Amino acid sequence: MRVKNRPLRDLTEEALQCYFSDLNGHRPGDLYELVLGEIETPLFKTVLDYTGGNQSVAAEILGINRATLRKKLRQYELLD
Repeated sequence: MRVKNRPLRDLTEEALQCYFSDLNGHRPGDLYELVLGEIETPLFKTVLDYTGGNQSVAAEILGINRATLRKKLRQYELLD
C-alpha cells in the first residue's frame, strides 16, 4: 500500500470503515469527538514542529485564532 500518494480523506474513510467493522454491530458514541481528537493532535504537533513552536504562526497556518489554538493545545495536553 502506498500511503504517500493517497489523499487524507481516503485514508480517513478507510480507517472509519475499519472502525465500524470492528464494532460488530455495536453503536459508537461521541464519534465526532473521537475523530477530531485523532486528527487534531498530530495536526497541531506537526504544525508546531514546522513553526518551531511559534503558536502565532501555527495559528495563522491553521487558519484559526491563536486563542483557539491555545485552547485546543490545553485540551489535548500539548502545552509545555
